[in-house]
Formats: sequence, structure tokens, C-alpha cells
Amino acid sequence: MHTEVRLKKGELIDRALRRLKKKLDKEGTLKDLRNRRHYEKPSEVKRKAKQRRH
Repeated sequence: MHTEVRLKKGELIDRALRRLKKKLDKEGTLKDLRNRRHYEKPSEVKRKAKQRRH
């Protein structure tokens, strides 16, 4: 999975970075990376999912 943002002619890098961040946010890439930073046992995953539902 590669997320790509191409610079438009005359576009500032700051704006392109903002577009990239929005795109990553929309795809959930950053959230997924944060969640996978540490291994969670399947029982922990189930417990967290159950807590979110209630």
C-alpha cells in the first residue's frame, strides 16, 4: 500500500504535505500504524473491542 501525492506545478510543499496527511488520515494508515506499534494478544484485542461496543 503506497500513498502518493504529486506536487502540482507551483504548489508549495506545505500544501502537498497537508494533502498527504489528509489522505493518510482518510485511509486510516496512521491510526493502523499506531495500533500495530506493539503486539497485542488476541484476548487483549477482543477485550478492547468489547469495551468499545459498551
